Amino acid sequence: MNILVTGGAGFIGSCFIRHMLNKHPQYKIVNLDCLTYAGNISNLDDVKSNPNYSFVLGNICDKNVVREICEEVDAIVNFAAESHVDRSIIGPEIFVETNIQGTLNLLQSAREHNIQRFLQVSTDEVYGTLGAEGYFTETTPLAPNSPYSASKAGADLLVRSYFETYKMPVLNTRCSNNYGPYQYPEKLIPYFISRLLKGQKVPVYGDGMNVRDWLYVYDHCQAIDVVLHKGKEGEVYNIGGHNEKTNIEITKIILDTMGKDESSIEYVQDRLGHDRRYAIDNTKIQEQLGWEPSLTFEEGIKLTIAWYLNNQDWIKSIEEKKELVK
Repeated sequence: MNILVTGGAGFIGSCFIRHMLNKHPQYKIVNLDCLTYAGNISNLDDVKSNPNYSFVLGNICDKNVVREICEEVDAIVNFAAESHVDRSIIGPEIFVETNIQGTLNLLQSAREHNIQRFLQVSTDEVYGTLGAEGYFTETTPLAPNSPYSASKAGADLLVRSYFETYKMPVLNTRCSNNYGPYQYPEKLIPYFISRLLKGQKVPVYGDGMNVRDWLYVYDHCQAIDVVLHKGKEGEVYNIGGHNEKTNIEITKIILDTMGKDESSIEYVQDRLGHDRRYAIDNTKIQEQLGWEPSLTFEEGIKLTIAWYLNNQDWIKSIEEKKELVK
């Protein structure tokens, strides 16, 4: 199988490419990425010499680039997205452009070239927020509360429409919060680690009691692999880690692991439209496709913190790049 992976230089995309080349060494992977601030081609230094891997610098909003690549591939896995909620609040336009228009371009080219599988990687944030009880299922109504999640919900609906209208072989996954190696340090876990390494305090929104379900990135990649090969066309599959934690719990775990105390916490004004709780029901993917997470949060967070502590040069290179962009 020849697979186009969009956004493959990002956090989850790069881990997925690494997983696929290891798990399916006969597959060919084309990585299309425009290398925005969150894209880092060095994330894939360990596979760049693999003859079955190739990189194309380009944007999913560029119809010509997408069409040319689609002539040579059998499947598309779309990770390419603007994904940071805070940035979407400040400047929503690029989120609509990339997440909706970019997805539409991919769908159009996939349809023109009779792509065998189109897998849209989405987020549980499209469902909105939960109360103290209950879980998101695949039939939970979409109720996004930020420009980011609204743009992802819009893309998901486009994907659904191409199945209903054109009978395109699409699949849709919606995951909980990912964590693990190579995550851009604007997200909670690597951001807090990088600040603590510099002796700075970590900012916790509001009362710190917002709840997220955490999923180790390589468990997520394995789930996408399973859906790509075994998923039923037109279906949505929720992917969660069964690891519900409050933000303050996560913060304290990081502090404890790094030998810090709660004096390193700084409570700050809550984010606008901050969803209180996300939690995913994994029943469908577990019962129908046989996938379940392999790591508990306690196991995964130890691996994750150890990776960042052992790869401080990677963090520094990201921060230097940020300074150059400014």
